[in-house]
Amino acid sequence: MSNPTHAPAAYTPPDRATLIPQEGWVVQHLFYNIDHGFWAALTPEEKRERLTHFTSTLADIRSAEKTQLISLAIVGPKADLGLMLLTPSLHDANRFEKRLNLALGPDVLNPVYSYLSMTEWTEYSEKEEDASARIAAAEGVEVGSEVHTAKLAEWKAHMSKYFNDRLYPNMPDWPVMCFYPMSKRRDVGANWYATEFAKRREFMAGHAKSGRKYAGKVRQLITGSTGLDTHEWSVTLFAHDIFQIKSIVYEMRFDEVSAIFADFGDFYIGLQLDLPELLERLQLR
Repeated sequence: MSNPTHAPAAYTPPDRATLIPQEGWVVQHLFYNIDHGFWAALTPEEKRERLTHFTSTLADIRSAEKTQLISLAIVGPKADLGLMLLTPSLHDANRFEKRLNLALGPDVLNPVYSYLSMTEWTEYSEKEEDASARIAAAEGVEVGSEVHTAKLAEWKAHMSKYFNDRLYPNMPDWPVMCFYPMSKRRDVGANWYATEFAKRREFMAGHAKSGRKYAGKVRQLITGSTGLDTHEWSVTLFAHDIFQIKSIVYEMRFDEVSAIFADFGDFYIGLQLDLPELLERLQLR
């Protein structure tokens, strides 16, 4: 989707060598179980070599331009290791994923779940004409007046940063991560895609209001996956306290947009750890 505050540019196909999308980054969530039986059978030297390769692989991927790679110890037996990859190029996303699968050598990391999505903006953001009218009413001034023009310029700067942060985010180093996919229902009487845009926008405004209560407590990244994976979006939450994860998800379940229209996939909780601590937590050394 294109930034709604600007006219869409003429489409130019991406370079085949990079496959960098028209907008946004490619996002992959990768989850693995570790074959500890196979690992235990390796010699100490073989383990050292594989751990060195794992460390260098992560460092090499993290050094790639505009690429972020988060490594996680997953809480619970759904998976042992979780990785979240953000990178501009679809080719690089694919290359990095294949390298990560073998980062500990063959037969150690067994993929148990993965999810492909892209960063995107939300089509339900306030449009410029609506912001202009709101500012005029709130300030009691004419459209085009000095005060109105200054306030509208502030709004445009804010929205420009907002869209940039949505499309090209910097992931926080907060210790607790929650990932889950979700879709909107198409049930009789509860079909999101048959609901008028104005009503959908109203629903999403209420949802956003609930989320803003957790500013400073929870950071979230909503990525789109329609046509890319089994659900339509994925949600990645970061917090300092797992209580805040539980609280925001619970509270937002009561928003009409969730209560009426939302279907959720499995939830994964992970912990961001320094690499030495991660390897110890995964019982790899």
